[in-house]
Amino acid sequence: MARRKIIAGNWKMNMTPSEAVKLCAELKDLVKSDEADVVYCVPAIDIVPVVEAVKGTNVEVGAENMYFEEKGAYTGEISAAMLKDAGVKYVIIGHSERRDYFKEDDVLLNKKVKKAIEAGLTPILCCGESLEQREMGVTMDWIRLQIKSDLVDVTADQVKELVIAYEPIWAIGTGKTATTEQAQEVCKGIRDCIAEMYDDATAAAVRIQYGGSVNAGNAAELFAQPDIDGGLVGGASLKADFGKIVNYK
Repeated sequence: MARRKIIAGNWKMNMTPSEAVKLCAELKDLVKSDEADVVYCVPAIDIVPVVEAVKGTNVEVGAENMYFEEKGAYTGEISAAMLKDAGVKYVIIGHSERRDYFKEDDVLLNKKVKKAIEAGLTPILCCGESLEQREMGVTMDWIRLQIKSDLVDVTADQVKELVIAYEPIWAIGTGKTATTEQAQEVCKGIRDCIAEMYDDATAAAVRIQYGGSVNAGNAAELFAQPDIDGGLVGGASLKADFGKIVNYK
């Protein structure tokens, strides 16, 4: 059975609540699709108004981050249960900006993955290499380490339901995009890694996105690759072009 495409927008730290509602209205008719899952991963303060704004549409809402504890003295953090209760379905975990700027390591991210699954959220687990790592020829070594570390004690059935997003750090927000061949090669490498960790059926089921300057001009070619099941889209998700990415065919 063919894997259903999943195209998610990562809004990052953009859009006030009122701006978010306006954008949802602008994109509503543009992102209609019967062939792909569409997700807006929005800033925490936008979650409640965006959930309300997309009611009755094909769009699901995701969070950009969460903490692994259920409740307590963790000022500024948001729990998986809070997200679930607010209507969130997906949560980005381990984006390179979280790993880099906020020093989130794989031990922490593994806790987040397991807590998200426990709460009934679908993790969008990010992985990717720096330009230096690619030039050193250690791309797959690095990504395999991330995947294996982040999925410790996660079962095959749970992995089948999550999403993995490959984002080469050097292509995020730079306008540079991995070539179609580079993106497919790494996404296949991730699938092969999952097969080694679990089995072929699990590897065949898990959806793997490509992210890194995805736009209306390159989406169709990227998403046509056998191991690329959609995209995690940054800047292009904040404008009308997102509709062209969703409806890439």
